[in-house]
Amino acid sequence: MTDAQETAADPSPLDPSQPPSPSDADRPPVALPAPVPLLAPREGVPEVVASEEALAQTVARYAAGSGPLAVDAERASGYRYGQRAYLVQLRREGAGTALIDPVACPDLSGLGQVVEDTEWLLHAATQDLPCLRDIGMVPRRLFDTELAGRLAGFARVGLGAMVENVLGYSLEKGHSAVDWSTRPLPEPWLRYAALDVELLADLRDALEEELAGQGKLDWAHQEFDAIAAAPPAPPRKDPWRRTSGMHKVRRRRQLAVVRELWNTRDRIAQRRDISPGKVLPDAAIVEAALALPVDVQALGRLRGFSGRAGRRQLDQWQSAVDRARALPETELPQPGAAPSGPPPPRAWADRDPAAAARLSKARADISARAEELRLPQENLITPDTVRRLCWEPPAHHGPEAVSAALAGYGARPWQIEQVTPLLVEALDAPAA
Repeated sequence: MTDAQETAADPSPLDPSQPPSPSDADRPPVALPAPVPLLAPREGVPEVVASEEALAQTVARYAAGSGPLAVDAERASGYRYGQRAYLVQLRREGAGTALIDPVACPDLSGLGQVVEDTEWLLHAATQDLPCLRDIGMVPRRLFDTELAGRLAGFARVGLGAMVENVLGYSLEKGHSAVDWSTRPLPEPWLRYAALDVELLADLRDALEEELAGQGKLDWAHQEFDAIAAAPPAPPRKDPWRRTSGMHKVRRRRQLAVVRELWNTRDRIAQRRDISPGKVLPDAAIVEAALALPVDVQALGRLRGFSGRAGRRQLDQWQSAVDRARALPETELPQPGAAPSGPPPPRAWADRDPAAAARLSKARADISARAEELRLPQENLITPDTVRRLCWEPPAHHGPEAVSAALAGYGARPWQIEQVTPLLVEALDAPAA
């Protein structure tokens, strides 16, 4: 009997060895039993680890455990500044489930060391790895159940959907967007958090079997290894350019206002440890940039600055606008970020008809191949890689040159094997 079956309250739970599979797409539809609600962890909701003594006991318990380590982390996106973890959930055979408060226990490197040689199980690993790395937890090996679901061809790959479609259980997802910086954390939130790691091992086993049956298990391991080996992302250049609504801002002086307001907001948000959007909405920044208000009275009439909080802070916002208005022309930002790759594909037909023909052929063939393999096109090969290769192809269009170019862009061996023949043919496509 699997852990998932032991957990279910229903005396006749679904058999998780028979998950609905995308490989069954051509078979007549079968009416599936309703999913079994998963209401509580099998050992109950554990106490939150919030002291060095409790953390030391947890480290010892997990060092003595066996098998893979299920890991999840909860952040306070939209409430707090940054993406730090406010709760870490773990589960391992022989160790049970642990809920750790990384505010009270900010250094989990000791825990990370005792489990660094085991396989970590995460759902959407790239979302949680940065905040886990910040507290000293870095996996050497991992299994990403969301990515595994994509490679296996599942249409819905959220944790709740995967648990339901693969294992036959339903998870409550009502607390996914709450403020996890809240202390103390309410018991229903903790129960929800514990259930997020309750079935990851079962899900991993079922997906591994599905991927092996489709001949994709090695592909998945290559993807997981690439995630584990990836270095931390570098700081984003000119993050203010990602302000929502920036497409409306076209003049350089207006861009300078966005930059000054964004930087002022960011300093306030960081100091107060609050989400920047709660300090000043993006829409207000854009509106001020378009209006270029000359004084506090004009600024206060703009939407987004007329509320009570806006009035208290009008002077500092107007000071930011004034700084942008006073900048010399030589210090104004350029209209767009410096290009780091090919131009937008819509411009290719005019600028380079041959490249446009190559891209059209490559896109069509890769889309067809992805459909044959029953996986998302972007998982077969990233669209950016295809664009770069078609815009600046290697001097020789043979398989070796194309394979080398793909490897240089970070493509994994399985991807290179699948798409090289398609791209070799596309690079020789005649211009329309």
